[in-house]
Amino acid sequence: MPTPVELTDRYVRGIDLARRLHAGEARKGTAIPYLAHPLSVSAIVLEHGGSEDQAIAALLHDTAEDHGGQVRIDRIRTDFGDTVADIVAACSDSLVEDRDAKAPWWERKAGYVGHLASESAEVALVSAADKLHNARAILGDYRVLGDDVWSRFNPAAGRAGALWYYTRLIEILTDRLSGTPGAELAAELTRTVAAIVALAEEHGHRPIDEIAEGRAREADALAGISAEGV
Repeated sequence: MPTPVELTDRYVRGIDLARRLHAGEARKGTAIPYLAHPLSVSAIVLEHGGSEDQAIAALLHDTAEDHGGQVRIDRIRTDFGDTVADIVAACSDSLVEDRDAKAPWWERKAGYVGHLASESAEVALVSAADKLHNARAILGDYRVLGDDVWSRFNPAAGRAGALWYYTRLIEILTDRLSGTPGAELAAELTRTVAAIVALAEEHGHRPIDEIAEGRAREADALAGISAEGV
């Protein structure tokens, strides 16, 4: 039987940092404390063979995007080490210091799926745990709220953007986690997203067409990113 991962005082410090940075925040459209999300993501990571570093990165995976950008990554590097900082950076779609100055949604998400395809399985496990927890919430809320659930998403994305994003993620994460303890995590994400797509069809939408449209917008966004880098 494998030896359980030992969670040290570093993990406790990670919980406390996440608690302080997300204090007063709630999950979109709910009264659920936002901290419930990183705690759940960290638990999923540990349940699928993750290390303490990965579990800490899961606790902190949203902190750079929303609380300091690259400055936050630098502080995480000092306090928790290179591995945790590198995973948090790789799981972030923006590292600008002011979260109100982030690039447009499509540009950020296209860039994220683009770089995720070449990230390590170590990063992919944390990303998959994050996306699975979000997808579970979407599915549960969709069953209760119907199409009103999509109002919680960035207006630039909506249902079409969300469906494109999650189907792209399962393609990439299934590949990155193949042959690892995280493979079942990617499989559960696939099943959850498939259930969301099926519900969209039941509500009279054409998710396959919306996903195809999203791929075209992804290509346009990536072309724009490339042009900016010239």
